[in-house]
Parts: sequence; C-alpha cells; structure tokens
Amino acid sequence: MILQYLSAEFENEVNNTRKLLQAVPEKDLAYKPSDISWTMGELAQHIATIYYWYVGTLTEDVYDIVADQLERGDTNDIQATLSLFERNVEKARTALASLTEQKLQDNWTMKAGEQILLGPMPRGTVTRGFLFNHIYHHRGELIVYLRATGNKVPGLYGPTYEESQK
Repeated sequence: MILQYLSAEFENEVNNTRKLLQAVPEKDLAYKPSDISWTMGELAQHIATIYYWYVGTLTEDVYDIVADQLERGDTNDIQATLSLFERNVEKARTALASLTEQKLQDNWTMKAGEQILLGPMPRGTVTRGFLFNHIYHHRGELIVYLRATGNKVPGLYGPTYEESQK
C-alpha cells in the first residue's frame, strides 16, 4: 500500500515540479539572492538532478555519488534544464516501479568515495527525506526566487495569492 501512495505522490509532484520549472524565465537565470546562493539556473538544474538520484537510491544498497556519471547541462538554458528534468523523471519512474515493500525496509547508504554521507538507514526513510522532501525544499526556494524577480508563480496546491486576487 505504501508503494501505491509513493507512486501517486510522485506523479502528482512531478507535474507540480514541471509547472514550476516551466515558470522560470531565461532572462532571470543568473539571479541569486546573495553571494552564497545558487543562481536561479543552478537551483532549477539541481531540482532536475534530484530526480536522477532516485535510481541510485532505489536500486542500489550503497550509492557512491562520486562513481556515478551525473549528467548536467547548461544552467543558463532553461530548455536544457527542462529536458534534463524529463529524462531524469523517466529514470526515476522506472526506479520507483522496481521497488518492493521489502526494499523500502532495507538499509541504504550514500557515499562519496570512502566517505559516508547518509546512512545506513531504511530506504523508505531516505525516499521520503532525501528524495521527495529534498525536492519540495528546493521548490520552495525557487518560488522565492521567482517572486523576488517579479515573476508569476504557478499554483501548485490551489491558486497562488496573485491568482486569487483576480
């Protein structure tokens, strides 16, 4: 039953992420709110990249992020980021479909070479925290970037404030 809920949430949230990434204008990709922040283009690409991490998280017991061949595109090209997002969503969807209830209980670890970054912890915990919630966190940041640059934010869970004022 948990897998059905995760799959349904995944599909709903993919649509929300797509709407948000499609709202990012090319003209504002270099915007960043502070010297230590990512640019809007880097943040958008990071969101698209998290969907790639579903593969290593859901199909491997120990995921070495350094050994993985992570595809990145031009952070100054929102169409390239949208294409990367769509490719990574397909990979994530396939990885999610391979899950079993038992695999959600199995321990998982993320490494960078010999350094342990996360875990070991149950894959189900990692799925919620490192994958799903991680995306939501960065989408919230992207919404702030969009508003700070005067752009419209799409409604993800109903109308936005701006939409409700019409």
